Amino acid sequence: MTQIPASIDEMQSGLADVGYVADRALATVAFLSLKLGRPLFLEGEAGVGKTEIAKALAAMLGRRLIRLQCYEGLDASSAVYEWNFPAQMVAIRTAEATGVGGGGADRQRLTDELFSDEFLIARPLLEAMRPQEGGAPILLIDELDRTDEPFEAFLLEALSDFQVTIPELGTVKAEEPPIVILTSNRTREVHDALKRRCLYHWVGYPDFERELEIVMAKAPEAQEALSREVVAFVQTLRTEDLFKKPGVAEAIDWAKCLVALDAIQMSPQVIADTLGAILKYQDDIAKIQGSEATRILEEAKRSLEPA
Repeated sequence: MTQIPASIDEMQSGLADVGYVADRALATVAFLSLKLGRPLFLEGEAGVGKTEIAKALAAMLGRRLIRLQCYEGLDASSAVYEWNFPAQMVAIRTAEATGVGGGGADRQRLTDELFSDEFLIARPLLEAMRPQEGGAPILLIDELDRTDEPFEAFLLEALSDFQVTIPELGTVKAEEPPIVILTSNRTREVHDALKRRCLYHWVGYPDFERELEIVMAKAPEAQEALSREVVAFVQTLRTEDLFKKPGVAEAIDWAKCLVALDAIQMSPQVIADTLGAILKYQDDIAKIQGSEATRILEEAKRSLEPA
């Protein structure tokens, strides 16, 4: 286990050491989250690196990463625990076959056995409350905006006291609270009460130099000249009227695709062949195909010319 960084500079360099290029604002809020023991709420477009910060912190600190992937219909029981029903049924059938469970005392022992840790399946929230080797884990609650308000209310209570209740076993309280990171793509607004429990940061698209640094760190096999053209094209593309603008993740994927095709520079044909790496909707692809791609490429290359 690595000690928590002693300064913002240490945080920034520590993240860089594990491959995450963070600007000072993000490094600052991450440092404060660790220093104050407050959950960190990250909001921003998909593909800008919100999930990756949790992975990077886990790698930097040598902590376990526990991820709760949110989805529509997620409820408290699915996020905390469930009972291993098939195994319980086997235990019941075995007890019936051996004649155990008929009397009051035997029945109580069987009930106690069925609702014990042996048959308990811990889900992410419960797992994060338990002691972990190496220290408190990183609990990533990913894409919270996909859930509904009742789950938000439950989560607010759970994160206030860092404890969860299992009716059959009682309350489980974290001896050492997990490091909590929540992310949202802002498909809907998350309630203010939950945000107030957290330190907030909007993760936007990076500027050219930082995005270039990210792409070169994540796709080192790409030549710098090609990486510069990729970043310039993607940043120009984000100014277009698209249904879904490409994120940093798409820029990285695109650079890797171009390397796999042995491309050494951008061309209209290369762009036409690989647009699916950066645009994920057919309407967007159709809009950018052909002369539009050539125009954007020329504009991107002009932006790379010395002033």
